[in-house]
Amino acid sequence: MAWQKVDDYGSGGGAAGDFLWRARHYCSELEKGQILFFSTPPFALPPADIEFLVSLKPTDSRLHKNISYRPEQDLLRGFADSANEARVHEIMQRYAAAVRNFASNFLAPYAGKFQMDYASFRPLEEEGRDLPLHKKNDLLHVDAFPSRPTRGGRILRVFTNVHAAKDRVWVVGERFPELAARFAGAAGLKKFAKGSGALRGWKRGLGTLGLPVADRAPYDKFMLHFHDWLKENTAFQTAKEGKERLEFPPMATWLVFTDGVPHAALSGQFAMEQTFIIPVEALVAPDVAPIRVLEKLAGRAMD
Repeated sequence: MAWQKVDDYGSGGGAAGDFLWRARHYCSELEKGQILFFSTPPFALPPADIEFLVSLKPTDSRLHKNISYRPEQDLLRGFADSANEARVHEIMQRYAAAVRNFASNFLAPYAGKFQMDYASFRPLEEEGRDLPLHKKNDLLHVDAFPSRPTRGGRILRVFTNVHAAKDRVWVVGERFPELAARFAGAAGLKKFAKGSGALRGWKRGLGTLGLPVADRAPYDKFMLHFHDWLKENTAFQTAKEGKERLEFPPMATWLVFTDGVPHAALSGQFAMEQTFIIPVEALVAPDVAPIRVLEKLAGRAMD
């Protein structure tokens, strides 16, 4: 399958031809598990900004494993150098705004509906990192966020390889409907889905009383568990069937729903990334959203 190269998007303001049709088409392709590939960034990414970020040494105590930026709060994390903090903040702020504007245009059905999640700069070489099993990026997994439940909203990520010479190498696996059909039962899906109807009724009752309601739905709990379960499953990790190696060259940009495409980062250094949460009601192909796939398998709602 590799990726689908996009070469009909103009930097001046949209896809050539029937703009709305193409925007819906690309949303649908992404939602069905396609990776959309641009040979160069389809948004402004000033060379001076890249050069400055890359010049920061990963071994510096000033620099954590990732620099993260929270656009909604205008908050920078993972950088402790007061002399350069303002510049890094400005770079990440500018980057997040550029990707947001691009996504609003290129993926027009999502415009005004998505939630801006974190942006990040990733300075470390992925190959050979000594990490606990559940945190290892080189093991195939689907994404779920422990601190930021989506309640079925989809996780869309925009990556750019900003290394001057090295590819960023991924392995990807079968798409979520096939993955879930094979493994969700063994991973305990029905246990997580059990009682979800009663839970929704309980939450509605609390909401009526004006009491706080927990954000994590049965879907979120299962996806967190499934993330870890896949990494723990040696047979799944070592099997060659259904897997594909992708090599993203310098300055390539790619878009992917990482909750629906099992992926692992084998190698690569220096990447920019922006995450969006796309609510189910904004999706073009909601039937293939992981929450709908799991609900069909479980025979009950999981929100």
